[in-house]
Parts: sequence; structure tokens; C-alpha cells
Amino acid sequence: MEEERIVFITEDGEEAAFYVLEETRLNGTDYLLVADSKGEEANALILKEEPGDSREEALYVPVEDEKELDALSKVFEELLEDVDIEME
Repeated sequence: MEEERIVFITEDGEEAAFYVLEETRLNGTDYLLVADSKGEEANALILKEEPGDSREEALYVPVEDEKELDALSKVFEELLEDVDIEME
């Protein structure tokens, strides 16, 4: 997948730009692996899509559940083969 840069609007109305490293769908839910830069020391997040106010608008929130985060980390590591995802 070609890395695409997307801009999110935070709850505070500020812009946050991330590179989409990979995306997947599990159990009918879309997930994105995003990073704040392309370098080796990039900070990564796994975001979960939740329904927005309209069909054109998606709401993405960071995955915080430890079990879900661990399972998704393994899925993304398999999809990206050469990337090691360390969760803190």
C-alpha cells in the first residue's frame, strides 16, 4: 500500500496529520495503522472507525483496549512483514 497522508480534525478543532501505513477490516470494523512521520522512530497509532454523523463522515478513535490492541498489532505486523510494532 502506498503511504497516504491524511488530516484528522481533533475534538479541539485542531488538525493532526498522519501517514496511513496500512488498513484492515476485522469483524466488520475498519482499522488504520497510522504514523506521525515516515522515519524509523515514528509514533504509530491504531485507529478504529466509528460511525459519524453522516455517510460522508467517518470518525476514527485510537484503540485503547489492551486485548484488541495486541490482536491488531499482530495483524498489522503480518500485513507489513518488515515492520515491528511496539505497543507502550
